Amino acid sequence: MNTLYKQITSLILILSLFSAANLSAQNTESVKSDTTDIFNKIYLERITVVGAPVWQTRIPGAASYIGSETLQQQRYDDINRILRNISGINIQEEDGYGLRPNIGIRGAGVERSTKVNIMEDGVLIAPAPYSAPAAYYFPTVSRMSAVEVRKGSAQIKYGPNTTGGAINLISTPIPSQLNGNAEIAIGERNANKLYANFGDSKKNYGYLFEGLNLATDGFKELDGGGSTGFNIRDFMGKFMVRTNPDVKVYQRFELKAGYHDEVSDETYLGLTRDDFNANPFRRYAASQLDQITTEHLQFTARHFAQVSQDLDLTTTLYRNNFKRNWYKLQTVNGTGPAGVVRNPQNNPDAMDILRGTTSADDALKIRANNREYYSQGIESKLTYRFSTGNINNNITLGVRYHYDEEDRFQLEDSFRMENGVMILTTPGVPGSQANRVGSATALSLYLQDEISFRNFIFTPGFRYESIDFKDQNYGGSDLNRTGTNSSVNEYTINEFIPGIGIIYSVNDNLALISGVHKGFSPPSPGSSPDTRSERSVNYEFGSRYATDHFKAEVIGFYNNYTNLLGSDLAAGGGSGTTAQFNAGEVVVFGIETSVSANLNQLFKASFGIPVSINYTFTDATFQNSFDSNFGPWGNVEKGDKLPFIPEHQMNANIGLKFSKLDLNVSANSVASMRTTAGSGTIDPESGTDSYFLIDLSSDYMLTDNFNLFVNLRNLFDHTYIVSDRPHGLRPGLPRTFMGGVKVTL
Repeated sequence: MNTLYKQITSLILILSLFSAANLSAQNTESVKSDTTDIFNKIYLERITVVGAPVWQTRIPGAASYIGSETLQQQRYDDINRILRNISGINIQEEDGYGLRPNIGIRGAGVERSTKVNIMEDGVLIAPAPYSAPAAYYFPTVSRMSAVEVRKGSAQIKYGPNTTGGAINLISTPIPSQLNGNAEIAIGERNANKLYANFGDSKKNYGYLFEGLNLATDGFKELDGGGSTGFNIRDFMGKFMVRTNPDVKVYQRFELKAGYHDEVSDETYLGLTRDDFNANPFRRYAASQLDQITTEHLQFTARHFAQVSQDLDLTTTLYRNNFKRNWYKLQTVNGTGPAGVVRNPQNNPDAMDILRGTTSADDALKIRANNREYYSQGIESKLTYRFSTGNINNNITLGVRYHYDEEDRFQLEDSFRMENGVMILTTPGVPGSQANRVGSATALSLYLQDEISFRNFIFTPGFRYESIDFKDQNYGGSDLNRTGTNSSVNEYTINEFIPGIGIIYSVNDNLALISGVHKGFSPPSPGSSPDTRSERSVNYEFGSRYATDHFKAEVIGFYNNYTNLLGSDLAAGGGSGTTAQFNAGEVVVFGIETSVSANLNQLFKASFGIPVSINYTFTDATFQNSFDSNFGPWGNVEKGDKLPFIPEHQMNANIGLKFSKLDLNVSANSVASMRTTAGSGTIDPESGTDSYFLIDLSSDYMLTDNFNLFVNLRNLFDHTYIVSDRPHGLRPGLPRTFMGGVKVTL
């Protein structure tokens, strides 16, 4: 199969280089702005998954778009809060800031967003999306211009996961003319934000530079004092060259490079229920050294060629490097923190040590979860439009060759607790705790045709994934990785993934949509040989209604899993091997609704009154019984509900838009979630709190170039449990104030 990879890769490069050969031989006539706008729109469609608000598209299935206006209005730096604007998304909060989100779509697992395709500008952005999909890196949403989500049959173009959906974050585009922005904000707990961008476009080139620093001391209270916050730096640059628009083959070539680093004093250690009730924001002394450091580099080179009026080709080369070291508590007195905190009455000595009581040497072990990742690949999309009689076709052929890798080389230091201070007693040996490399080589193909006939749009398509997985474990006795005593697990997965979506336009305002497609997620390296791929058949049916001032969508979905995969992630309450395991048959069904309108005409107001409401109902049930060592599942009985999937979620926004003042109120309600599999009424000892939160955002334009803004999160300072994993109860973000200024060129 490697020969086939090379042949297809060579073909992609030849096609792109053939088109690029015309770049240096173009005339210098003036740019025709209307033609350039058309080409820019087509180019945007090739790097996005929605491309425009769903009401203006021909996408079958559910698709959502959050544009720059909404992002600026709400000014969220937390992806969890942004995604509340979209129905059908399940979120398990963890740190209160959305730094390492747990996102699922339509009941797909939320653990580190492993079942969702996370992309930036159409490129897979998880550290190793095939071999280690757990998203310990997530793009900084503060520098994004839009967020878009596709679900159902509409998203089989975006693999490898096709069960839940695809989330694409669109970075700040190169401006069409000289433009710059600077934003400075400060808030409670020494929170601060500094953001700036600057760019310009000329006839044949353009550029953008962008920088961000985001920091806070955190809202948790560490025993003995200390920071529980984070500091993030993010820099990005783009450079673009393009031909004149009136040449035979219009072309555009864009380079993008980004750097991100983070130091976060974050822990997996939570609280017992009694300690949470006494002070939900406490952090035990045993977490004083817990800290994650990360560094991310991304490089993208993209070439777009409008070969003819009906044919265009987009080719992208990409490389992402990511390394992180999460230094965090592993055991206390030989027991995992989860077991201690969940059963404090059975572990009184260990609990005393967690709280700072003096201990014996080596009582506390801190593991340096040191890992390096990289992913790279080349992908190309060829789009061709043609008509046969009154039938119009829009065919897209995509191919991607991808390689990614996770390298674990971990150690474990031992400490004693002395009057609330941790003292190193036995240094660890690098590689002694994990010394292995997992990798994946994947060839992906998809073909999709949008067929328009009278009032119908049919969108049949298929995806093909061929994946070679390899896991090489060198073990603790081969720290130099000579390979003399390593164990190697290799396997190949070939998967054919069909799907079709249908739209029927009843009239200019009302459309019916339906679809069916195959859901798929591959097992990661390190899984046992009997672990099967996750497979399901997913159905959806609904309708959209839209006028100039009112839009509504109702979609029902039904996902029938023949095999659901569980993931042994420490973040999910497991042991942290990242191995996946079979969970058998599961059925997930639900309803997604969304409504948006501007009520200014209804009230005959001279100012804007935008409102939006979305609601999601989800039911996820195991269809077979089995025993599991995975904490949140345990011994599952047929009919048990999956944990961390709330039945009811609702989000509402209402704004007031005056000539200079912009106000927005966001209300979010989430029902209690069970944290272990079960049935019947949720046991308060094994569930999160239901909560209702209100956020406020306001913006006042002093001049055309100068804005003041104020944001309040969790206005009424509601205290609530968002999770009891990985190791104990965790609170949501308390009331938080932030304000600042924005200056625009």
